[in-house]
Amino acid sequence: MRHLRKRTTPLLLALGLVGSLTAAMPATADQPIDRPARGPDAAAIERIVDRIDEPAIPDRDYEITDFGAVGDGATDALPAIKAAIEKASADGGGRVVLPEGTWLSEGPVHLASNIDLHVSDGATLLFGTDTDDYLPVVRTRWEGTELDGYSPLIYAKDVHDVAITGSGTIDGNEDSEFHAWKAKEKPDQLRLRQMGFDGVPVEERVFGKGTFLRPSAIQFFGAERVLLEDYTVTNSPFWINHLVYTDEATVRGLNVDSHRANNDGIDVDSSTNVLIEENRFRTGDDSVVVKSGRDLDGRTIARPSENVVIRRNDMGGEDGIALGSEMSGGIKGVYFTDNVLRDGASAIRFKGNLDRGGTVEKIRVSNMEVGSFETFIWFQLDYPGELGGDYPPVYRDIVFSDITVASAKTGLDIHGPADAPLSDVTLRNVTIDEVETPMVLENVEGLRFDDVRFGDQHIDGKLDWVS
Repeated sequence: MRHLRKRTTPLLLALGLVGSLTAAMPATADQPIDRPARGPDAAAIERIVDRIDEPAIPDRDYEITDFGAVGDGATDALPAIKAAIEKASADGGGRVVLPEGTWLSEGPVHLASNIDLHVSDGATLLFGTDTDDYLPVVRTRWEGTELDGYSPLIYAKDVHDVAITGSGTIDGNEDSEFHAWKAKEKPDQLRLRQMGFDGVPVEERVFGKGTFLRPSAIQFFGAERVLLEDYTVTNSPFWINHLVYTDEATVRGLNVDSHRANNDGIDVDSSTNVLIEENRFRTGDDSVVVKSGRDLDGRTIARPSENVVIRRNDMGGEDGIALGSEMSGGIKGVYFTDNVLRDGASAIRFKGNLDRGGTVEKIRVSNMEVGSFETFIWFQLDYPGELGGDYPPVYRDIVFSDITVASAKTGLDIHGPADAPLSDVTLRNVTIDEVETPMVLENVEGLRFDDVRFGDQHIDGKLDWVS
């Protein structure tokens, strides 16, 4: 086997620009990030990592060329890929190998248990451009709401011991018809959100031909023991690597280089025991996001994301790391450590609105080097409920420690709901070398500063600011 203080308006503090401190700049792109976790959270991190088993897959190969595939980039290789997966599955599992070449897939690749889809060095799995080829619909989750929709390019449902490996490339195709759907999707997006908010049975949420909700590049929907390792992904239609209802997943060594709309690098969605390490993210949206469902649909399913470790990654996206805004099922026990964030809009972003509900707690962000961002830490938890809900999200017990930031226009930008203020947030040994506006605060309790430096300002103590 392969084992694989009370105010009615926001507090705005502008304390000065450039201080005398020098923040460490992020490592260069080719410099390895290899530092052990430090501090009191190290043991908790290792306990999570130790409980994650990689998939056990039989040590036998099934080359798609043996099933008639031609790697010329023009001949449809999907029938051969399907045949290889079916044969390997019938034999009890194995590695389905795409050798060097460009392998066109005119439709989605659906994985099965005990299968490793191996995209070899020099191989490209190129997906076809015709959106009709990604029907019939499959059960999926789109922005936190379940539905029957277009198949992700690579999809696996109710599986165990599954992997995608190899140093080749998975290419959603720059000419895909899906890319034009961003401009068309709003009516379907709003209709799906209303269905989830109203509790319409999922069987009635069918978004097939004539609708415009883009699928993820890779999605696991109900899985145990998953390994995603070494490949490059580009030209994703929507979210890139999407783990839904997945337990025990390892995501290691990926090169995610996809810059289209909503191209999150990886979305951990109602999943537990997840390790994300040593990846390179260059994305059109967040690098790493943790989620757990939207509104009533997410609260009813009630599957949290829990026990997630994100370490030693090189991140460069619109936002670096994010929790929410789809977090109605709850998030608990997430550890970001020893990561580098390059530059962008928000280095760390927590999102929610008054339709969501859900509790996010025990979040640790530590030992991180950050470049230049518009905002260093942004809590936007009070978006008005779009659908008339009154379920303020709860964010609490969050610690940021041992972080250096080169520059930020705004250091902390915090907006909590009046009925559920952000509470119990600690910044410890955090330095921003250059900052224009250190803090904008609205509805926060128990905000603690321990050896924090924003420009030339040294901050210690505790602050409450509640309207």
